[in-house]
Amino acid sequence: MAVSLSTNTVKLYSPVTGQFMGECSKGHSSTINEISFSGPPSTPHLLHSCSSDGTIRAWDTRSFQQVSCVSAGPSEEIFSFSFGGVSNNLLAAGCKSQVLLWDWRMKKQVACLEESHMDDVTQVDSAVCDLHVPNANYDCNALLVQCVDEMVQLRASVHFVPDHQNKLISASVDGLLCTFDTSGDINDDDNLESVINIGTSIGKVGFLGEANEKLWCLSHIETLSPNASAPILPYPSVWDWKDARLEANFDDARSLASNSWTLDHVDYFVDCHYSVEDDRLWVIGGTNAGTLGYFPVNYKGIRAISSPEAVLHGGHTGVVRSVLPMSNTKGRPSQGTFGWTGGEDGRLCCWLSDESCESNRSWISSTLVMKSPHSHRKSRRQPY
Repeated sequence: MAVSLSTNTVKLYSPVTGQFMGECSKGHSSTINEISFSGPPSTPHLLHSCSSDGTIRAWDTRSFQQVSCVSAGPSEEIFSFSFGGVSNNLLAAGCKSQVLLWDWRMKKQVACLEESHMDDVTQVDSAVCDLHVPNANYDCNALLVQCVDEMVQLRASVHFVPDHQNKLISASVDGLLCTFDTSGDINDDDNLESVINIGTSIGKVGFLGEANEKLWCLSHIETLSPNASAPILPYPSVWDWKDARLEANFDDARSLASNSWTLDHVDYFVDCHYSVEDDRLWVIGGTNAGTLGYFPVNYKGIRAISSPEAVLHGGHTGVVRSVLPMSNTKGRPSQGTFGWTGGEDGRLCCWLSDESCESNRSWISSTLVMKSPHSHRKSRRQPY
């Protein structure tokens, strides 16, 4: 499990025991914006990271050494990246208002899409944003934890669509969701297939549905939170990207979620989680005190956000920025672990499932610092 820190380094831990394995450092000179194991299937041991220093770097997690690097130029910032393409040979990156594409095998830039967006295209990804899982045979995951005190930069996303690897979807703070066909020579004029105006700044995007024909989107509400540590207040919506059709909009999501439980008001949403097996979607909401809830989202028929089916309480003391459900890990059992979270309090918390008999624990980095009560309710998960 890889964790990106505000010190521009990446630390690796065992996702089962939490044991510190090593770190990848002496590479990026500015903020790391995304980390991912979602590279080519032939290299499951490679971790990729992108940064505001304008580079995407590959790290061998066996030696913790950098093995390759591509650069967008000294004046650029790369906010996200994704591997895809018909032959799985393309690497896309969101750089300010541009989307750059390389042939990653040749380390050669093949396209620059710069006419579709007016504002930053800041996250590129072929799976759920910020939380990435490797191939089934490799025992690592990526969790992006950015511990910042200032306003979090507005984010958007660009995705190669799963099972439609020639389709590239870009989203931006300008509120536009663009679909490109990356077959053949790539340019803005010939490869732009559709544009959807979401109507507000876009933060995160992920896919759902049997054929990944729909996507969920976390959009940003423009008003700021009274708490300076959590100024970005995204709300979810569901779209059919093929037909450019809005399925459901939840601009009152925080109120719906807050009214569905008896804990503090839901101050923000961290992410969404989609279960392919169950065809169900959850939005993950949090409080400024560090409690998280998994709220079921009904976007078919009468839209609704229901009472949380899992509550993560007692681990964090501040805003949570990243969530890694163990159901996202492939090829191994969870061994009683529900998932991992990382927050602005510097804590990396592991949450045990209700079936686990382990004691409750919560730690900062790799040092055990506190114990929480042993009792728990049915819907609550245990941190350690």
